[in-house]
Amino acid sequence: MKEITRIFDFPPYQLERFNLEKAFTSKYDGKWVSISTKEYIDQYNKVSRGLLKLGVKANDKIAVISTTNRTEWNVLDMGVLQIGAQNVPIYPTISKEEYEYVLSHSEATYCFVSDETILEKLNQIKDKTKLKAVYTFNEIEGEKHWSEVLELGEAADNQKEVEERKNAVTPEDLATLIYTSGTTGTPKGVMLSHKNLVSNVLDSSSRVPMEHGKSSALSFLPVCHVFERMILYLYQYCGIEIYFAESIETISDNLKEIKPYIMTAVPRLYEKVYDKIIAKGTELSGIKKMLFFWAVDVGLKYEPYGQNGWWYEFKLKIARKLIFSKWKAGLGGNLETLVSGSAALQPRLIRIFSAAEMPILEGYGLTETSPVISVNCPFNMGIRIGTVGRIIDNVEVKIAEDGEILVKGNNVMMGYYKDPERTAEVMTDGYFHTGDIGEIGDDNFLKITDRKKDMFKTSGGKYIVPALLENQFKQSRFIEQIMVIGEGEKMPAALIQINNEFVEEWARRHNILFENINANPLLIERIQEEIDEANKNFGKWEQIKRFEITPDVWTIDDGHLTPTMKMKRKVIKEKYKNLIDKIYRE
Repeated sequence: MKEITRIFDFPPYQLERFNLEKAFTSKYDGKWVSISTKEYIDQYNKVSRGLLKLGVKANDKIAVISTTNRTEWNVLDMGVLQIGAQNVPIYPTISKEEYEYVLSHSEATYCFVSDETILEKLNQIKDKTKLKAVYTFNEIEGEKHWSEVLELGEAADNQKEVEERKNAVTPEDLATLIYTSGTTGTPKGVMLSHKNLVSNVLDSSSRVPMEHGKSSALSFLPVCHVFERMILYLYQYCGIEIYFAESIETISDNLKEIKPYIMTAVPRLYEKVYDKIIAKGTELSGIKKMLFFWAVDVGLKYEPYGQNGWWYEFKLKIARKLIFSKWKAGLGGNLETLVSGSAALQPRLIRIFSAAEMPILEGYGLTETSPVISVNCPFNMGIRIGTVGRIIDNVEVKIAEDGEILVKGNNVMMGYYKDPERTAEVMTDGYFHTGDIGEIGDDNFLKITDRKKDMFKTSGGKYIVPALLENQFKQSRFIEQIMVIGEGEKMPAALIQINNEFVEEWARRHNILFENINANPLLIERIQEEIDEANKNFGKWEQIKRFEITPDVWTIDDGHLTPTMKMKRKVIKEKYKNLIDKIYRE
């Protein structure tokens, strides 16, 4: 087998090493449908031949917008890449104006979409773009179906041209444009080469704690995000069967059906899973309830590698047998590894899930770094709670004088598309400026302490690190989201979006009427208790002195959050200007 240097080298490698019967599995009309490694390769060769017959040239941009991850996405991806064209994934949840911006900026010539909802948005702006045609993955009356491209490529009469195109692609060539949703400004088109992504897969592969060729994974994080996309390439390289969840709402059912060994998620999902488990525990009574919360208490004290001593390990063994084994069974029964990225993960979640024998391996990276910079892993004492793991092989990290994390390596992007100025702003001597503040500890473990641009000073000249405060306050079950504010003001304060589900249940237990629950003095008093408790962890100048509850839920669709669930601080401040004025001006 020749060396893997381009993204489309992964499937032939999988065919030779593992030849999976179920390389990809998606659910259609209630039934799981799989394709083998061989069928995967055959299908994407058809896509390549079909695209060539449509006149797709090297360096043409092909956009894809899908509400859910699915087999077709991956087939299309390889079919596009091996003819020297580029895949431009677009977040399904962004506005039609953002669709227009990405399609126009990338000059995409064809677009593949999953369903009617996306098509409806796209149809409103497609005439303002350079799109020649739109194809759909779902059968939609009156629309071109993606199978038409496969049929066009059914005859292998131009396979020789596919091979020529393939051979012409070099590792340094552009593979994809990924537009960062960004918390500020217009999206930036991150240019990632084959080398960027392939090197990141190969350099991360030694951290995969699964038996190659004998494991299965559940995928549901948006594949338009580089984290999940790189993970899918990594699974292909490791011969791991990939199953696609139907939707975020069906994850619980899909886990039970598939019984996967590994899955990736963002911290918010792990928080929700934990909250639901705790909510079920509060419904128990008597000895069962006592045992449940005893086990939780044990779990929250977890340290890896038996650091707590034999007595703790003995209690943990009992907690696992009586309580945690049921948690694991509820998530399919086979989960051995959970991976978290995209935002900071609360240490308590790592402790409790590790205690339940489903360790969460927290990693760190950015779109611009393809993405992995560091990740925890079970080998070689590779888990350290409170860090984002050891820096991976062949990636160089240094800390600038102001604490910013700088990264150099084959994983660092080619630059921002059509934007040399913004590229120059983030690059110095081959080092990418991450915008994150951190430190490298002993044994090459990396710790993130804050986001550089999110730090601020109060009018008293004291620095405030919002992420540290927010992570602490979010441990309260009353709080769904919290944003710390106070730049240039006399004190830090917070905007809070309550956890409606939990608050309603709490209100029922205390016979509190639901009319305008946000303004209920008893709820405000109760949240103040939570704030007071969390404040004990911080210096006086950092403590939250006042807060306001926002009247609505923070969502991606309403612009509060990016597609990866990060807060758009500028937008949130603007939306709740009246509440901020109330905090500081009244």
